[in-house]
Amino acid sequence: MTMTEPTPPVDPVLQAALPAASAVDSPARNTWRRFLREPLGVAALVVLVSLVFVAVAAPLLADYPTGYGNAVLSPPSGANWFGTDSLGLDVYSEVVWGARQSLLVAAAASVIAIVFGTLLAVLGAYFRRLDAVISVVVDLTLSLPVLPLMILVAALIGPSTITIILVIAAFSWPEVTRVVRSQALAVVRLPYVDAARLMTSSPAWIIRRHVIPAVMPLILVSVVLTSSRAVLSAAGLAFLGLGDPNTWSWGRILYEAQQAGAMSTAWWLPMFPSLAIFLLVLASTLLSTAYNDARNPRRNKS
Repeated sequence: MTMTEPTPPVDPVLQAALPAASAVDSPARNTWRRFLREPLGVAALVVLVSLVFVAVAAPLLADYPTGYGNAVLSPPSGANWFGTDSLGLDVYSEVVWGARQSLLVAAAASVIAIVFGTLLAVLGAYFRRLDAVISVVVDLTLSLPVLPLMILVAALIGPSTITIILVIAAFSWPEVTRVVRSQALAVVRLPYVDAARLMTSSPAWIIRRHVIPAVMPLILVSVVLTSSRAVLSAAGLAFLGLGDPNTWSWGRILYEAQQAGAMSTAWWLPMFPSLAIFLLVLASTLLSTAYNDARNPRRNKS
């Protein structure tokens, strides 16, 4: 009768540390850990989260600006933090409620542009015959003067929130397609994608399970940048009188100040909505830059 040697006991400390180490070493956790070392990126994230909070909690932060007020073109004071406009309305309330409309337009337009642009990018990368047609359309669209065409289309259709969203999305998707396509072309040539073609004949399954997850970091960056550009485009169209006249936005505040001839005399009217637009665009740019640096493996010093 033979006796087997007993298995040496596993150190409980080591056993508990193994899952933790594997979790810490995951790509997502490493990216988040490196992102937290970027002070500008963290500050940008705080600014964006704060702007989203202001937009969502607008009814709790200020009353909706409507009607007329008694103090016309009053400078910032304790009663009116951002002053009043030519109708006596509180500019602080206009900026708070304008954040809701501006971020809504930016989010909706960027989602439409990202979905449509990403779909064309991965289809063109996977089906090379289709890629030639998509590339021509993208290059042609990017060569067009965007702002005059936006103004023309918005003026012909009529000012409304839906119009602004569709117009901005229609001229934003080519940039997304060009950026995502460059990464998708490299992904479809990788060995594991070739192996997936041997497992299934469904291109939709391969694109959904392998190609799109590989280009997801670029999609996340495109969401942030497209949203900031959408805010600028929406503010520009609203400043020209092509925004939704029934809803306050940052661009409409500037438009009303320009129509009243108070842009130069009442400095607070253009300052606060412009500052909100500036903070959103700057925070979006810094956040995308910090995220790109964090997901770069060459920055991993561990």
